[in-house]
Amino acid sequence: MDTGGSGSGAEGLLLSLKKAASVMLEAEVRFALAGGFAAYARGAAESTHDVDFVLPEDEVENAVKALVKAGMRFQEAPENWLAKVYDGEQLIDLIYAPVDGAVDDALLGRADELIVAAVRMPVLAATDLVVMRLLAFTETACDFSGYLHVCRSLREQVDWPEVARRTADSPYAYAFLTLLARLGVIEGGFL
Repeated sequence: MDTGGSGSGAEGLLLSLKKAASVMLEAEVRFALAGGFAAYARGAAESTHDVDFVLPEDEVENAVKALVKAGMRFQEAPENWLAKVYDGEQLIDLIYAPVDGAVDDALLGRADELIVAAVRMPVLAATDLVVMRLLAFTETACDFSGYLHVCRSLREQVDWPEVARRTADSPYAYAFLTLLARLGVIEGGFL
């Protein structure tokens, strides 16, 4: 039975997530689930955009080879911080250089083993998820509305003073944290 790329929307993405994670686990690739599905695994709403994994740069080639061998399609990406693989129509991003630096053993070591769509896999810590997302806000990509609900869902799992410390150089992160505090989602005494 083909388990990937056959569904549509969130269901298809979940099938592709399961397939990709299982393949990378079997190939002994070091990775963690990131992005919207990592937030989903921690209690946020289901993601409907794509599947994101983080992995060290030296693991990308092994991951791509294993995923292609499993029937997925590699596509060259113009970005120099990720690789793209498709499972049918479902996009899987393999992120090796997020905005806050390289994916390393410390980041992967903070991940938790969680069951996502019936597959046990490493999932980024909630604090790391929030830091990555806040640092991705820029002057041209600063729509906070899509991430407010995620932070409401994850608020008790996040070390907010640590998020503020790690994002201190970003005025967009500061604005987002201030908004969360003003909305009563988080305590703002650390800002």
